[in-house]
Amino acid sequence: MDAKFSARVREVISLSREEALRLGHNYIGVEHLLLGIIKEGEGTAVRILEGLNCDLQKLRKLVEGSVRPSGAKAGGAGNIPLVKQAEKILKITYLEAKIFKSPIIGTEHLLLSILKDEDNVATKSIHAFNIDYDVAKEEFESLLSEGGAPATPRADHPMADGGEPADDGPGNYGSGGGSEGSSGRKGDPKSKTPVLDNFGRDLTRMAEEGRLDPIVGRAKEIERVSQILSRRKKNNPILMGEPGVGKSAIAEGLALRIVEKKVSRVLFNKRIVTLDVASLVAGTKYRGQFEERMKAVMNELEKSPDVILFIDEIHTIVGAGGASGSLDASNMFKPALARGEIQCIGATTLDEYRQHIEKDGALERRFQKVMVEPTTIEETTQILHNIKDKYEEHHSVKYTDEAIDACVALTSRYITDRHLPDKAIDALDEVGSRVHLTNIHVPEEIVKIEEEIEEVKKDKSQVVRSQRYEEAARLRDKERVLNDRLEKAKRAWEEESKNQRVTVTEAHVGDVVAMMTGIPVQRIAEKESGKLARMNTDLEGKVIGQDDAIQKVVKAIKRNRAGLKDPNKPIGSFIFLGPTGVGKTQLAKVLSRFMFDS
Repeated sequence: MDAKFSARVREVISLSREEALRLGHNYIGVEHLLLGIIKEGEGTAVRILEGLNCDLQKLRKLVEGSVRPSGAKAGGAGNIPLVKQAEKILKITYLEAKIFKSPIIGTEHLLLSILKDEDNVATKSIHAFNIDYDVAKEEFESLLSEGGAPATPRADHPMADGGEPADDGPGNYGSGGGSEGSSGRKGDPKSKTPVLDNFGRDLTRMAEEGRLDPIVGRAKEIERVSQILSRRKKNNPILMGEPGVGKSAIAEGLALRIVEKKVSRVLFNKRIVTLDVASLVAGTKYRGQFEERMKAVMNELEKSPDVILFIDEIHTIVGAGGASGSLDASNMFKPALARGEIQCIGATTLDEYRQHIEKDGALERRFQKVMVEPTTIEETTQILHNIKDKYEEHHSVKYTDEAIDACVALTSRYITDRHLPDKAIDALDEVGSRVHLTNIHVPEEIVKIEEEIEEVKKDKSQVVRSQRYEEAARLRDKERVLNDRLEKAKRAWEEESKNQRVTVTEAHVGDVVAMMTGIPVQRIAEKESGKLARMNTDLEGKVIGQDDAIQKVVKAIKRNRAGLKDPNKPIGSFIFLGPTGVGKTQLAKVLSRFMFDS
């Protein structure tokens, strides 16, 4: 019966039993349910009555005066039955909850169900304060519109009824009004954009809370994005670049600049919100649910000109939520984007842009392209120096300057299928993890306590099987004491680890890059200057009789490594000519192995 009741309603039913006992009744009637609501003293039902100027104490006295205390002694609280009228009202609460599209039954639904049945003592007592079903319903709707009561309690927002945690599991978010959500994020009840709060993350709020990494460089890209956002129409930039070049970081950098007021006045007090397309689509089982969610998001965006939407992997909106005979997300966005009613920053890779967005000319023209190139080695080094503090804190290590330089240099040279700064940050993170794991030494005290706890658990299981419950209780208390000791020892160990950080060196970085690429450590760790110095000798030793060709190739490579070349031109273009079997292909293979170790 009470499968969907909130914890507060269950408490009200429990209190109604107590009220019936107090009045000496051997049944639970509608009046006892109302007395339970009053005794509980909190929740949406109480707020509705107080909002309508109903004196709860006077109402209590009126109800108690209408029912005569019985002289008969009631049985135990568990033996008191509900009268048919009270059972009927509890069933009606399901319908009331359905009207308001709420998956959980709260005290407000119980109050409305009581008022719907006019032939009971409780309703007649409430009528004395000029409150009927329609008045109470109108008051509840005004509370909802003001954000004073949750219309659809969420799994992560446990205020199922006026502040009491709901222990009823997640509700059905697929078929609600504008405030439904399934992304698992907590919406601010006073927010102007509750739907967007459910389906997105506020980057500007994260920037205010210091949860975003600092952005180095990218001044031109951020400036270009700011210019496009300040346009009157078609003010939607799309960030395009290879995976790992830092497209999402530019949106985060703009959020940081907005918080620091380092943008044009047009962008002051703007919010950048990341839309989670997956959560927007998730749970939309029936036709029209996705469109309903999209329309709710777009309505909020149109009413909130201070919100800039950021859609990472924007190509996913093409076809998202589209079934046969219905619109997809991109077609719903197009008109608003063209009119400038919605501002959107997109991010996607070049391949995905060509495959999905370029084919749709109407969608493509609504976005202004901003190319994001990989960072240079110098910029990447600066980025790593700026973010290393957070990684040092996470891994309890200390990075040397040489280790930072090695992360950039080695990944730039040996990991050729990915781009800076992403691959350098990955190396920095993984080397910190490796050094931390290889230097973990668990104190003997912790190991000893854990062994004692295991022994106590085994003993406890044995005595429980033997039905010696007093001894089991003693062992349980001993286990609690040992667990407390273990927690204290772990906290002390963590503090000690933070103060005694292990240093990450260039050699550690070489080991990790070797593991990532499969290239032997000795070759990675070798200094490039020494390698270039003996390059001529090594090649001549492996390709016999082609000294002239080798010297020209080596000279071009050394000139390039010294920086004496145009960075926009190749190191050199060579055509190896000669009859079959003199070593043309062999020279190319040996050169490749020497330069790239593969």
